[in-house]
Parts: sequence; structure tokens; C-alpha cells
Amino acid sequence: MTDETRDATMSIWRGTKTGGRFETYTVPMVEGMVVLDVIHRIQALRAPDLAVRWNCKAGKCGSCSAEINGHARLLCMTRMNTFAPGEEITVSPMKTFPIIKDLVTDVSFNYEKAKEIPAFKPKPKEADGTRRMYQEDIDRVQEFHKCIECFLCQDTCHVIRDHEENKKAFAGPRFFVRLAALEMHPLDTNDRLELIRQKAGLGFCNITKCCTEVCPEDIHITDNAIIPLKERIVTEFYDPLAWVKRRVLSKGAQQPGPGEPEPPSAKA
Repeated sequence: MTDETRDATMSIWRGTKTGGRFETYTVPMVEGMVVLDVIHRIQALRAPDLAVRWNCKAGKCGSCSAEINGHARLLCMTRMNTFAPGEEITVSPMKTFPIIKDLVTDVSFNYEKAKEIPAFKPKPKEADGTRRMYQEDIDRVQEFHKCIECFLCQDTCHVIRDHEENKKAFAGPRFFVRLAALEMHPLDTNDRLELIRQKAGLGFCNITKCCTEVCPEDIHITDNAIIPLKERIVTEFYDPLAWVKRRVLSKGAQQPGPGEPEPPSAKA
């Protein structure tokens, strides 16, 4: 066959939560196809019961997340010409989430985590009835709103990928992006630092940047969201000078009462 009309061979995981196996399919393809196109052709010609989740086929809905040759990717944004001619391509469901059928996984864990985050709460309007912000403050959080909730960052994060027991205590990179967008918003007044430190489990993240590497929107998750949140937590809870300042301002420099913690040692 010519380069314009050649065969594509894919090994696709088939099964449910009770078990399954990889099955290999070979179908004709044409120039310009993406992996999702080939899967649709497999559905049409070889396996009409193959389950795959997709919607826009434009890299904006985040529905067609899967693992291609072991890498977390969007099926609709992975071009077939990036693979060697004749190479067998392995497509499997996201490992971090429970399998429903074939390439479709149950991502409801993420929506439950989203419910735990306090919503945006704007400060009161100024005397003239307006709210003002600096452009640089808006520019800082604008990046976070590009998230399409494909959950590839959640899938590749080893804290939850390799440790099922961490899911209850760890929100994951997608929600650190959401928390950063709220915490850094110049008009927001909700205090989420205790939630970030305890319930969201920010301390579990060891900033390996695996989440940043797979983000299809090129959000700098680690550098621009996670690390700044870690800095805020350190300042709020572990900086001895900040602790003294809060004591002076909020309690008139009173001595700690019964059961209250001593301030962190300045020598620590």
C-alpha cells in the first residue's frame, strides 16, 4: 500500500472491571488520521461493540483520554504519522480510574473531589459599586482556566496512580490548579489553606512534574500552581515570623492558652 493508504495495527484493551485482555485489529487508514479515527474505523469494520468515550474530536472536551503505548494522551490529538510505519500501537484505558468497559473509565472520583472545594466568594463592591483588579493579577490565573478536565494529569500522578489508599486524602494536580485559580484570584475572600494542607493533601506531591508533561493545554501545573500553593502553606503554618505577626495582630500578642501550640522555633 502507499503512504496515503496503508494499514494500521492496534492492540486495544477489551474488557470490564472483572477482567479483560488486549485484542489486535488491523484496518486501512489514510493520511491525516489520528488515533481516534482509527478506533472509529475499528468500530465500523471489526468491533462494533468497542467502547470509547469522545465528544468534540478537537482537543477541547477532554473526553477521549487514554494511554497510548503507555503514555497518557488524548486519542484525538495523537496523530498516526508520529508512529513508525507498521508499528503496532497499544491503546489502554487510564490506569488510575476504575474500568467501566474497554477504554471507558469511571472518573467520578474527580467530581467528588471538586465538591470539596469552596466556591469563589468575591469581596464586597467598592463605594462606586465596582470591583477593581490589576491586569497582572488576572494574567496570573488566566492560565489555569484553560483546563479541559481531561484528567490526564490525575492519571499520570503516581501519588494516586500507584497508591489507591491516597485517593481519599489527595485531590490531585487538576484540583491544585483549581485551588490555585481561586487562591490567587484578586477578588476571592474564601480561605482554603487549611483544606489545601489537610484534606487536599498538597504535602503528598513531590513535584516530579509528571502532570505538567502530559497536560494537552500546556498548563505549567507544577511551577505555577503547586509550588506557589506550597509556598503559601509554608508561610501560613510554618514560618515563625508569620506566626508571631498573626499572634500580635489577632490576639494582641497574648501567650498561648491551654492546648494551643507553641510557635515554631526560629532555629528550626
